[in-house]
Amino acid sequence: MASVDFEEFVDEDYSEAQLSEQRLSDRHYTRCSFRDADLSGLTTERVVFTECDFTGADLGSSVHVASAFRSCTFTGTTLWHGTFRGCSMLGSVFERCRMRPIVLEEVDFSLASLGGADLRKVDLSDCRFREASLVQADFRGASLHSVDLTGARTIGLKLDNADLRGARMDAQLWMSAKVDGARIELTQAVSYARANGLIVE
Repeated sequence: MASVDFEEFVDEDYSEAQLSEQRLSDRHYTRCSFRDADLSGLTTERVVFTECDFTGADLGSSVHVASAFRSCTFTGTTLWHGTFRGCSMLGSVFERCRMRPIVLEEVDFSLASLGGADLRKVDLSDCRFREASLVQADFRGASLHSVDLTGARTIGLKLDNADLRGARMDAQLWMSAKVDGARIELTQAVSYARANGLIVE
C-alpha cells in the first residue's frame, strides 16, 4: 500500500480564523495557534495537531476520525456536540471546556489533564485515561465500561452512579474517588473491600 504524504504546517497563526465546515485530511500542524478560531463543524481525518493552542476556539459539532491532538491546550474551548472516533488526546490539557454532549469512541486520553472536566452521563466505553489527571472531574452517571484508568490521579473524581464494569483501575481509586451507586463487578467489589481495610473470605 502506498504511503500517505502529509502536508506540514509549523508555527502558523490561525487565531480568530473562520474555518467552520472545513474538511481536513492527512495534515500535520505543529505549534500552531487556533486561539478564538471558529472551527465549528470542522471535519478532520488522519490529522495530527502537536503542541497546538485551541484556547477559546469553537469546535462545536466538529467530527474527527483517526486524528491526534498531542500536548495541545484546550482552555475555554467549546467541544460540545463534537465526535471523536479513534483519536488520541495524549498529554493535552483541558480547562474550563464545554464538553457535553459529546461522542468519544476509543479515544486515548493518556497523560492528559482533565481536572474539573464535566463528562456527566457521557459514554466513555473503551477510552483510555492511563496516568491522566482526573482530579475533581465529574463522571457521574457516565459509562466507563472497559475503560483504562490505571495510574490516573483520581482525587475527588466523581463516579457516583457510573457504570464501572470491566474498567481497569488502581486500588487507590476506591479511596480517592466518590463511587456512591456505581455499578461494579464482583472482582471490583473485592478490590474495593480490600482497599478499605475489609477482610474478604
